[in-house]
Amino acid sequence: MSRPLTILGLETSCDETAASVVVRHPDGRGEIVADVVLSQLDEHSAYGGVVPEIAARAHVEALDTLIEEALTRSGKSLKDMDAIAATSGPGLIGGLIVGLMTGKAIAYASGKPLYAVNHLEGHALTARLTDGVEFPYLMLLVSGGHTQLILVKGVGDYERWGTTIDDALGEAFDKTAKLLGLPYPGGPAVEKAAKTGDPKRFAFPRPLVGEARLDFSFSGLKTAVRMAAEEIAPVSEQDIADICASFQHAVARTLKERIGRGLKRFQEEFPGVAAPALVVAGGVAANTVLREMLTSLCAENRFRFIAPPHRLCTDNAAMIAWVGLERMAAGFEADSLDVAPRSRWPLDDKAAVMLGSGKRGAKA
Repeated sequence: MSRPLTILGLETSCDETAASVVVRHPDGRGEIVADVVLSQLDEHSAYGGVVPEIAARAHVEALDTLIEEALTRSGKSLKDMDAIAATSGPGLIGGLIVGLMTGKAIAYASGKPLYAVNHLEGHALTARLTDGVEFPYLMLLVSGGHTQLILVKGVGDYERWGTTIDDALGEAFDKTAKLLGLPYPGGPAVEKAAKTGDPKRFAFPRPLVGEARLDFSFSGLKTAVRMAAEEIAPVSEQDIADICASFQHAVARTLKERIGRGLKRFQEEFPGVAAPALVVAGGVAANTVLREMLTSLCAENRFRFIAPPHRLCTDNAAMIAWVGLERMAAGFEADSLDVAPRSRWPLDDKAAVMLGSGKRGAKA
C-alpha cells in the first residue's frame, strides 16, 4: 500500500450494535478513529439470555444512528471510505441480515467495495490491530458461543486445534449463574461471587484433562455444579460464593492443562518462531482469574500473552473493519452484493465437525 486505507465496519451478530471507522497505514499500523457500540444488555437481562427477535429489532432501530455517529466522530464521510465491511456470520440470523443488508446498501449507493466478514476472523486478527502481532500465533477464543484454540497462520488461513464438544465456556458461566440465581450476564456475576468463596470446597471435575487432543468440554462441569447445589439446598450466600469459586477454579485448571498442551505443540511445529504469542479473545477473556492463569502459563512456556483491551475482546465493529483492511492489503477480492449471511460459518472449514452440524452447516 502506498497510502492509508479507511473502512467503515458494521457489527450486528448478536446483542451489540456497533459501527467503527478504522485506518490502516502504509506501514501496516492500524488506527481506530471512531468506535461506537450500543449494548442491548438491558433489553435481554430480564430473560436471562439473548432473545433473537428483540436483538434484531434493536439493530434496526439503532444501526443508522450509530453509523452517522461513527462518521461524525471520525471527521470523515462515506466518500472518504475505501470500502465497507459488515459481519456476515456466524451469529443470530436476524441481526446478521440487518447489518449485512445495511452494508450492501451503503456499498451500492456509494460505489464502494463490500467485504462480508466472518465475525470469528475479527477476533482472530484483533491482536494485529492492537499489538502488531506477526504470523503465526495461537488464539484462544472464549465467549458465550465459542471455545476454540486456533492456529492463525495468515489472513484467511486458520487451523482449528481444539474446540468444545458441548457447551462453550461463556455458556457454562451463564448457566451456572442462572442455576444459582445470579444475574445475567453470568460471567461477571460468577466472578464477583467467587471473590468471597472457597475454591477448594467443591472438587469439581476437569473434563478431558490428560487427553492428547486439544478439545474442551464443560457440560459435565455444569452438571456437577447443579448436583452440588441440589445436595446442599437451600443454598446460602456463602454456599453460592464457594460454588462459584470452585467452578472458576476448575475452569482455570482445565484451561491451563488444555492450553499448555497447545503451547507445546506450537513450539514443536514452529521451532523457528523466536517470540511465540498466545492471543486471548472473547468476553470470557475479561475474567481476572483466567487472565492471571494464562499470563503465568505463557511466562512458564516463554510465550507472550496478548489480550486486547476488553472493549475489543467483546463484540465490536473495529475488529470487523480491520478484517476488511487486512483482506484488502492481502489482495483478497471484495464480495459481490448477492453474498448471503451465514448463521454458521466455521473459521476453519476443513476441520472435522465436532458439534451442531445440520442443514445450516457446521457450528462455528
